[in-house]
Amino acid sequence: MPAIPLPQPWSQSRVCVVVPTYNEASNLGELIHRVLELPLPNLRVLVVDDASPDGTGEIADALATDHPDRVSVLHRAGKEGLGRAYVAGMRRALADGADYVAQMDADLSHPPSYLPQLLGTLLATGAGVVIGSRYVPGGSLAQDWGAHRRLLSGWANTYLKTVLDLPIRDVTAGFKLWSEEALTAIDLDAVTSTGYSFQVEMHYRAYTRGQKIVEIPIHFSQRQTGASKMDLGVQVESALQPFRLRRRARPR
Repeated sequence: MPAIPLPQPWSQSRVCVVVPTYNEASNLGELIHRVLELPLPNLRVLVVDDASPDGTGEIADALATDHPDRVSVLHRAGKEGLGRAYVAGMRRALADGADYVAQMDADLSHPPSYLPQLLGTLLATGAGVVIGSRYVPGGSLAQDWGAHRRLLSGWANTYLKTVLDLPIRDVTAGFKLWSEEALTAIDLDAVTSTGYSFQVEMHYRAYTRGQKIVEIPIHFSQRQTGASKMDLGVQVESALQPFRLRRRARPR
Protein backbone atom coordinates (compact mmCIF):
# COMPACT_ATOMS: atom_id res chain seq x y z
CA MET A 1 0.00 0.00 0.00
CA PRO A 2 1.45 3.43 -0.95
CA ALA A 3 2.48 5.63 1.94
CA ILE A 4 0.09 8.46 2.82
CA PRO A 5 1.72 11.73 1.68
CA LEU A 6 3.01 13.98 4.41
CA PRO A 7 1.10 17.23 5.00
CA GLN A 8 2.11 20.65 3.78
CA PRO A 9 4.73 22.02 3.47
CA TRP A 10 6.43 18.62 2.96
CA SER A 11 4.01 17.62 0.22
CA GLN A 12 4.54 20.85 -1.74
CA SER A 13 8.33 20.96 -1.45
CA ARG A 14 10.07 20.27 -4.75
CA VAL A 15 12.99 18.07 -3.73
CA CYS A 16 15.52 16.60 -6.13
CA VAL A 17 17.78 13.81 -4.87
CA VAL A 18 21.04 13.87 -6.83
CA VAL A 19 22.73 10.44 -6.94
CA PRO A 20 26.16 10.21 -8.63
CA THR A 21 26.94 6.73 -9.93
CA TYR A 22 29.91 4.80 -11.21
CA ASN A 23 29.56 1.01 -11.29
CA GLU A 24 26.55 0.84 -8.97
CA ALA A 25 24.42 -1.55 -11.04
CA SER A 26 23.84 -3.84 -8.06
CA ASN A 27 22.54 -1.03 -5.82
CA LEU A 28 20.74 1.53 -7.96
CA GLY A 29 17.41 -0.24 -8.44
CA GLU A 30 16.95 -0.86 -4.72
CA LEU A 31 17.91 2.72 -3.87
CA ILE A 32 15.44 4.23 -6.34
CA HIS A 33 12.70 1.91 -5.07
CA ARG A 34 13.25 3.05 -1.48
CA VAL A 35 13.37 6.74 -2.41
CA LEU A 36 10.19 6.64 -4.48
CA GLU A 37 8.33 4.89 -1.64
CA LEU A 38 8.74 7.96 0.58
CA PRO A 39 5.58 10.00 1.28
CA LEU A 40 6.92 13.03 -0.62
CA PRO A 41 4.93 13.40 -3.85
CA ASN A 42 7.09 16.21 -5.24
CA LEU A 43 10.37 14.34 -4.69
CA ARG A 44 12.38 13.51 -7.81
CA VAL A 45 15.61 11.59 -8.40
CA LEU A 46 18.39 12.63 -10.76
CA VAL A 47 21.00 9.94 -11.47
CA VAL A 48 24.33 11.33 -12.67
CA ASP A 49 26.23 8.49 -14.30
CA ASP A 50 29.86 8.74 -15.39
CA ALA A 51 29.68 6.18 -18.24
CA SER A 52 29.75 3.21 -15.86
CA PRO A 53 31.07 0.12 -17.69
CA ASP A 54 28.90 -2.20 -15.57
CA GLY A 55 25.63 -0.98 -17.12
CA THR A 56 24.53 1.39 -14.35
CA GLY A 57 23.58 4.01 -16.93
CA GLU A 58 21.32 1.58 -18.78
CA ILE A 59 19.62 0.58 -15.51
CA ALA A 60 19.08 4.26 -14.74
CA ASP A 61 17.53 4.81 -18.17
CA ALA A 62 15.15 1.88 -17.61
CA LEU A 63 14.11 3.31 -14.24
CA ALA A 64 13.50 6.69 -15.88
CA THR A 65 11.32 4.99 -18.48
CA ASP A 66 9.33 3.26 -15.73
CA HIS A 67 8.99 6.47 -13.70
CA PRO A 68 9.12 9.28 -16.29
CA ASP A 69 7.80 11.96 -13.95
CA ARG A 70 10.05 11.11 -11.03
CA VAL A 71 13.40 9.77 -12.31
CA SER A 72 15.78 11.36 -14.80
CA VAL A 73 19.33 10.61 -15.87
CA LEU A 74 22.30 12.82 -16.68
CA HIS A 75 24.92 10.89 -18.67
CA ARG A 76 28.48 12.19 -18.60
CA ALA A 77 31.27 11.23 -20.96
CA GLY A 78 33.52 9.57 -18.39
CA LYS A 79 34.67 9.34 -14.80
CA GLU A 80 35.57 12.85 -13.64
CA GLY A 81 35.12 12.49 -9.89
CA LEU A 82 32.38 12.76 -7.31
CA GLY A 83 32.63 16.53 -6.99
CA ARG A 84 32.20 17.19 -10.71
CA ALA A 85 29.24 14.80 -10.83
CA TYR A 86 27.52 16.57 -7.93
CA VAL A 87 28.07 20.03 -9.39
CA ALA A 88 26.61 18.93 -12.73
CA GLY A 89 23.66 17.28 -10.99
CA MET A 90 22.95 20.23 -8.72
CA ARG A 91 23.01 22.63 -11.64
CA ARG A 92 20.53 20.46 -13.51
CA ALA A 93 18.28 20.11 -10.45
CA LEU A 94 18.13 23.87 -9.93
CA ALA A 95 17.54 24.50 -13.64
CA ASP A 96 14.63 22.05 -13.49
CA GLY A 97 13.02 24.01 -10.66
CA ALA A 98 14.03 22.20 -7.46
CA ASP A 99 13.52 24.13 -4.22
CA TYR A 100 15.74 21.70 -2.31
CA VAL A 101 18.55 19.42 -3.46
CA ALA A 102 19.60 16.31 -1.56
CA GLN A 103 22.94 14.53 -1.82
CA MET A 104 22.91 10.77 -1.42
CA ASP A 105 25.37 7.97 -2.14
CA ALA A 106 24.23 5.19 -4.46
CA ASP A 107 25.63 2.37 -2.30
CA LEU A 108 22.73 2.34 0.24
CA SER A 109 24.95 3.61 3.06
CA HIS A 110 22.57 6.57 3.42
CA PRO A 111 19.11 5.29 4.42
CA PRO A 112 16.50 7.16 2.32
CA SER A 113 14.06 7.03 5.25
CA TYR A 114 15.86 10.03 6.75
CA LEU A 115 14.96 12.32 3.83
CA PRO A 116 11.62 13.52 5.29
CA GLN A 117 13.42 14.34 8.54
CA LEU A 118 16.12 16.29 6.70
CA LEU A 119 13.42 18.25 4.89
CA GLY A 120 11.37 18.84 8.04
CA THR A 121 14.44 20.12 9.90
CA LEU A 122 15.34 22.48 7.09
CA LEU A 123 11.79 23.82 6.88
CA ALA A 124 11.55 24.26 10.65
CA THR A 125 14.92 25.93 11.19
CA GLY A 126 15.38 27.92 8.01
CA ALA A 127 18.79 26.34 7.56
CA GLY A 128 20.70 26.53 4.31
CA VAL A 129 21.83 22.94 4.69
CA VAL A 130 20.90 20.05 6.96
CA ILE A 131 23.54 17.34 7.37
CA GLY A 132 22.81 13.71 8.16
CA SER A 133 25.57 13.28 10.73
CA ARG A 134 27.29 10.20 12.10
CA TYR A 135 28.96 12.13 14.90
CA VAL A 136 26.27 14.09 16.71
CA PRO A 137 24.53 12.49 19.71
CA GLY A 138 22.25 9.75 18.40
CA GLY A 139 24.30 9.19 15.23
CA SER A 140 25.97 5.84 14.65
CA LEU A 141 28.14 3.79 12.32
CA ALA A 142 27.59 0.31 10.95
CA GLN A 143 28.79 -2.33 13.39
CA ASP A 144 30.96 -3.93 10.70
CA TRP A 145 33.10 -0.81 10.39
CA GLY A 146 36.49 -1.94 11.68
CA ALA A 147 38.51 -0.12 14.32
CA HIS A 148 40.99 1.16 11.70
CA ARG A 149 38.24 2.73 9.59
CA ARG A 150 36.59 4.31 12.62
CA LEU A 151 39.91 5.81 13.77
CA LEU A 152 40.69 7.08 10.28
CA SER A 153 37.27 8.72 9.92
CA GLY A 154 37.49 10.29 13.37
CA TRP A 155 41.01 11.58 12.72
CA ALA A 156 39.99 13.04 9.35
CA ASN A 157 37.11 14.96 10.90
CA THR A 158 39.32 16.33 13.67
CA TYR A 159 42.02 17.33 11.17
CA LEU A 160 39.58 19.11 8.87
CA LYS A 161 37.73 20.93 11.65
CA THR A 162 41.04 22.13 13.07
CA VAL A 163 42.48 23.38 9.78
CA LEU A 164 39.28 25.05 8.60
CA ASP A 165 37.85 26.04 12.01
CA LEU A 166 34.45 24.58 11.14
CA PRO A 167 31.73 24.15 13.80
CA ILE A 168 30.54 20.89 12.24
CA ARG A 169 30.77 17.44 13.83
CA ASP A 170 30.69 15.43 10.58
CA VAL A 171 32.75 17.49 8.14
CA THR A 172 33.06 14.67 5.59
CA ALA A 173 29.34 13.80 5.59
CA GLY A 174 27.85 13.06 2.18
CA PHE A 175 24.14 12.84 3.09
CA LYS A 176 22.52 16.26 3.25
CA LEU A 177 19.80 18.56 1.98
CA TRP A 178 20.42 22.04 0.57
CA SER A 179 18.05 24.92 -0.06
CA GLU A 180 18.11 26.55 -3.48
CA GLU A 181 19.14 29.81 -1.83
CA ALA A 182 22.16 28.20 -0.14
CA LEU A 183 23.40 26.59 -3.36
CA THR A 184 23.09 29.93 -5.12
CA ALA A 185 25.08 31.64 -2.36
CA ILE A 186 27.81 28.98 -2.52
CA ASP A 187 28.37 29.61 -6.27
CA LEU A 188 28.64 26.11 -7.71
CA ASP A 189 30.67 27.40 -10.67
CA ALA A 190 33.50 28.28 -8.28
CA VAL A 191 33.72 24.83 -6.63
CA THR A 192 37.01 23.15 -7.56
CA SER A 193 37.04 19.80 -5.74
CA THR A 194 36.80 16.71 -7.92
CA GLY A 195 36.77 13.90 -5.34
CA TYR A 196 35.42 13.36 -1.84
CA SER A 197 36.89 16.67 -0.68
CA PHE A 198 33.87 18.18 -2.44
CA GLN A 199 31.93 17.51 0.76
CA VAL A 200 34.40 19.53 2.80
CA GLU A 201 34.57 22.38 0.30
CA MET A 202 30.79 22.70 0.22
CA HIS A 203 30.60 22.85 4.01
CA TYR A 204 33.38 25.44 4.11
CA ARG A 205 31.78 27.60 1.42
CA ALA A 206 28.41 27.42 3.19
CA TYR A 207 29.92 28.40 6.54
CA THR A 208 32.05 31.26 5.21
CA ARG A 209 29.04 32.63 3.31
CA GLY A 210 26.88 32.81 6.40
CA GLN A 211 24.61 29.85 5.70
CA LYS A 212 22.94 28.23 8.69
CA ILE A 213 24.12 24.63 9.10
CA VAL A 214 22.19 22.06 11.14
CA GLU A 215 23.16 18.44 11.83
CA ILE A 216 20.76 15.63 12.66
CA PRO A 217 21.77 12.11 13.71
CA ILE A 218 21.64 9.22 11.25
CA HIS A 219 22.80 5.62 11.21
CA PHE A 220 25.44 5.18 8.51
CA SER A 221 25.17 1.72 6.95
CA GLN A 222 27.90 -0.36 5.35
CA ARG A 223 28.07 -0.89 1.59
CA GLN A 224 26.82 -4.42 0.89
CA THR A 225 27.83 -4.81 -2.76
CA GLY A 226 30.21 -3.10 -5.15
CA ALA A 227 33.52 -1.39 -4.42
CA SER A 228 34.44 1.88 -2.74
CA LYS A 229 35.83 4.65 -4.97
CA MET A 230 38.19 5.97 -2.25
CA ASP A 231 41.63 5.49 -3.85
CA LEU A 232 45.01 7.03 -2.99
CA GLY A 233 44.55 10.01 -5.32
CA VAL A 234 41.26 10.88 -3.64
CA GLN A 235 42.87 10.65 -0.20
CA VAL A 236 45.74 12.98 -1.21
CA GLU A 237 43.30 15.54 -2.63
CA SER A 238 41.26 15.37 0.57
CA ALA A 239 44.35 16.01 2.70
CA LEU A 240 45.55 19.01 0.68
CA GLN A 241 42.24 20.69 -0.11
CA PRO A 242 41.71 22.36 3.31
CA PHE A 243 44.92 24.37 2.88
CA ARG A 244 43.88 25.39 -0.64
CA LEU A 245 40.52 26.54 0.67
CA ARG A 246 42.11 28.65 3.40
CA ARG A 247 44.61 30.16 0.97
CA ARG A 248 41.86 31.18 -1.48
CA ALA A 249 39.83 32.67 1.40
CA ARG A 250 42.60 35.03 2.54
CA PRO A 251 42.06 38.74 1.82
CA ARG A 252 44.12 39.98 -1.09
